[in-house]
Amino acid sequence: MIVVLAFVPLLMVLLALSRPGYFSSQTYLGGLLLFELIAAALWTYRKVFFPLILMAFLFAGLNLPLGSFWITGRWIFLAVGALAGTVIMLKDRSHRVGSFHVLALFCVLAGMVSAEVCRYTGFSFLKVLSLFLLFAYGATGARLAAAGRENRFFSGMLTGCELFVAAVTLLAVGGIEVMGNPNSLGAVMGVVIAPILLWGGLSDDSQSLRHRHFALCGLALYLTYRSHSRSGIITVFLACSVLCIALRRYKLLAQGLCAVLILVASSVIIDPQAVPAFVDDVLYKGKDPTLGVLASRDTPWKGAMESIKKHFWFGSGFGVTDNGKDATELIGSVETDERISRENGSSYLTITTWVGLIGLPPFLLLLLVLLGKIMRTLLWMLQTGNANHPAVPLAIVTLAGLIHAGFEDWLFAPGYYLCVFFWTMAFLLVDFAPWAPLPSFSAPWRPRLSRVASSFAATR
Repeated sequence: MIVVLAFVPLLMVLLALSRPGYFSSQTYLGGLLLFELIAAALWTYRKVFFPLILMAFLFAGLNLPLGSFWITGRWIFLAVGALAGTVIMLKDRSHRVGSFHVLALFCVLAGMVSAEVCRYTGFSFLKVLSLFLLFAYGATGARLAAAGRENRFFSGMLTGCELFVAAVTLLAVGGIEVMGNPNSLGAVMGVVIAPILLWGGLSDDSQSLRHRHFALCGLALYLTYRSHSRSGIITVFLACSVLCIALRRYKLLAQGLCAVLILVASSVIIDPQAVPAFVDDVLYKGKDPTLGVLASRDTPWKGAMESIKKHFWFGSGFGVTDNGKDATELIGSVETDERISRENGSSYLTITTWVGLIGLPPFLLLLLVLLGKIMRTLLWMLQTGNANHPAVPLAIVTLAGLIHAGFEDWLFAPGYYLCVFFWTMAFLLVDFAPWAPLPSFSAPWRPRLSRVASSFAATR
């Protein structure tokens, strides 16, 4: 290997002398850079590849320069990550394959059936392939990234959430809406950032770290409110409330609710018109209040029901609409909020539209198995009061994702960064969820994030 690496610079020099055009083309230079990046990431696969894939999909969906590079490169990263993870797992044979992984494969097969019978077979097959790559990486590479290094993995996740919310805030202050549209801002803050930072504050015994995590969690909550995303606000409220109740942190929950009431009362005093404007924008989305709070969802939901009736058995094809367009092209894009709201519906209606009644059972069973893992973890949390377990943040994030997916159709859109993060967390939860609740309640104790791995081992 060392001999081969020694000859690589010499070969590059010879190539530059014989084919100088390759090194003056942005396409070839970009491809060379991509190859070098992937090679370097594969060298430390377990440590680097997971955050690299998340960043690739995140940058592809953000309103930043070089977005076109990441739009193409993300699929290369995902394909290489899935292939390398599969090879390593087949070699190590250290991870079991359970019912959840089998159901994920059946979901891919159901998508292939719907693609075969739809009018746009080739395009739909590409969408199914993207779902297969995501599930394959979740079942291999994501599990390898966390197994045996739980402390570093979850500490890195907390650090990433801190940096992300700080960066989004600074850019927003500078007038740059990096998330592209308010729905994406509310989704990522409500489903991922705020619940994980709240867990970080609950799992640290260092007062300074706990205060920092709570402060950044409050900032994430404010960004969720600022997005005026109704689904994000509902999701973050339910997820954070469930986390506090499951860990028996009732005082913290009460303090948080009081803080919200104080802020609302203060805003009414400072600007009496702010609350009515917020209610009109969030509850009714600018619609006539007499039509009800779900008036903005009426059109997409009715459209989904009509499509289900039209393609009742096999669906319209995985990832495509009746007119052959990409059903996920607007998810996480930088389009206006009005267009996003018009297109988005419910992930559960969407998957029924895509695969029909015949293809729906494996997806339904997959979600039920995942929900069972979440409930088992919540019961374990309620019995122990222990926040220092890797299944805790995984369960809260996946629960928040399932709630949010009832209002937005991103759950089975592999090109969207939130979908990638959700399913990698779901595959990890299957491994880390406690086997069974404890026979009796145990006294709560102050956990430490550095003991995440030992706490996980104690439940096995």
